[in-house]
Amino acid sequence: MENVIAVLILVVVIGGAATYLVNAKKNGVKCVGCPAGGSCSRKQKKRKKKLKGKIIAKKKIFISGMHCQHCVDSVTDSLNQIDGVSAKVDLAKGWAEVSLDREVQDDILTAAVKKEGVSVDSIQNQIF
Repeated sequence: MENVIAVLILVVVIGGAATYLVNAKKNGVKCVGCPAGGSCSRKQKKRKKKLKGKIIAKKKIFISGMHCQHCVDSVTDSLNQIDGVSAKVDLAKGWAEVSLDREVQDDILTAAVKKEGVSVDSIQNQIF
């Protein structure tokens, strides 16, 4: 009897979640689960992080899995928390441009991006 009740509860929960996801996608929500309900505001413009030293390198991080401005803000904040990194993330192009005032390993940049639930496809060194 306990197993039957547990199965019924699971069916109700999974069915409710599936219904929510289907309805959200039908209503045009781009980022299901976004704290802003999938309709993130672009009105707030964030300040670019100023680096303490001279820029010695620039890198372009190609990212997949960003769906809304909330995703962009999260990735930008995560990258900007790294000492020596100033990041600008572009949702439409699917990349982050980072300026560095010191040597920062690619695996550190990758970890900061992945921490936000998105994927790093590649990192290119930029000539400037």
